[in-house]
Amino acid sequence: MSNGFSLASQSLKNHYLLMRHGHSEANLAGRIVSTPARGVGGCGLSARGRDQLVEVLAGWRWARPQRVVHSDFLRTTETAERIARHFGLGLEADTRLRERHFGDLEGERDARYAEVWARDSRDSAHRYAGVESVVEVAARMMAVIEELERAHAGETLLLVSHGDPLQILLTALEGRDLARHREREPLAPASITPLWRP
Repeated sequence: MSNGFSLASQSLKNHYLLMRHGHSEANLAGRIVSTPARGVGGCGLSARGRDQLVEVLAGWRWARPQRVVHSDFLRTTETAERIARHFGLGLEADTRLRERHFGDLEGERDARYAEVWARDSRDSAHRYAGVESVVEVAARMMAVIEELERAHAGETLLLVSHGDPLQILLTALEGRDLARHREREPLAPASITPLWRP
């Protein structure tokens, strides 16, 4: 799956492919897994997620990545490993690409995301139930892009992260109100969103 995204207000030196991890064991269980304690060592890809990556690689239609940078959660690491192996690349873990931390909702049913998103739409700085604010997520995700822009030029970089952080990043790059990040079409597991340079 692919959703194109054009940066109208910025000029990037690199081409970015933003990828959400494949379907995971947490998705299968319908549970929120957002802490490093549970997400780095557990809740990797489900069988469906592994199949999704086979399909993505078989039908690859984007530029060949030259670097793969990923969240260190198991589901993103396993996704990145499969892409990197296919293209003969190394991996670069970056903890700033981690899942949004959902605080006291950790381990709860994923239906509870809706409570957080409703509050996001009213206040992008809220920390309801200890949740990481949208503003905080945007800052760390944008810092990754800014650092890569300083370090590289003319490369295609694949960033493997999670649904909420990627939606927030796209909203920030577009220059839109961060409180509106859920107005974007949700990113499907194993989907790739290219950032086109104008």
